[in-house]
Amino acid sequence: MSDDLNVKQDNNNGTMGRRALIGGGVVAVGAAALGGGLIGAAAASPATATGAIGNDGALDSNLDNASHLFKLKAAARMSFDGGYLQGANEDNFPVLQGQKGSVYFVHLDVGGIREPHWHPSAWELNFIISGTAKWTILGTHPDGTYHNDVFEAEQGDLVFAPQGYFHYFENASADKPLDVLVTFNTSAGEPNDDIGIVATLNALPREVLAASFGIPVSAFANVPTDIKPVVITRHR
Repeated sequence: MSDDLNVKQDNNNGTMGRRALIGGGVVAVGAAALGGGLIGAAAASPATATGAIGNDGALDSNLDNASHLFKLKAAARMSFDGGYLQGANEDNFPVLQGQKGSVYFVHLDVGGIREPHWHPSAWELNFIISGTAKWTILGTHPDGTYHNDVFEAEQGDLVFAPQGYFHYFENASADKPLDVLVTFNTSAGEPNDDIGIVATLNALPREVLAASFGIPVSAFANVPTDIKPVVITRHR
């Protein structure tokens, strides 16, 4: 009898263990699917079942009270010599507040260039709507060499730039414009979350730049000293 009882207890324990494991997996997968990983363990709590949860784990009534529709192509343009941006972020699309997400439409004229830059706190995913883009993404060098990925992306392609990686793209066509839809995992407005190459050079003493490049200080005499986001420029 004692042996039979032990077998039943072992079977029960095994069943419970499997159920707990499967149940935990279902909750985790469901949380990730419903909230992009933001809901977490609180998804199982009755107290949170009636509201959406933002990145800080608190009930976010903004998701129900703010409009879910944004007219991206009707948004105000940030115009530059070489193209323009139109974006949706937490400042002009309130439903994005606290959601770590923003979207930008980037238009580059023929010869247009997105200034080389990097994002310290966000990755970006780029979808080529039309045209052809020439890309460079500079990665890290754990094996002693920099990994510089250079390629062209065409209509329908996706390009991922990891957080902190130095990158840029330009219009590779000689006669057609380039349109790109860019998604960031930050709600901040562009270009508030990027550091451009012009500002980077101006943040360093000319003597340090000369020593780093191994060239005379005079070589940097024509670098503009006006520190501001360039964002978009064009070939001269």
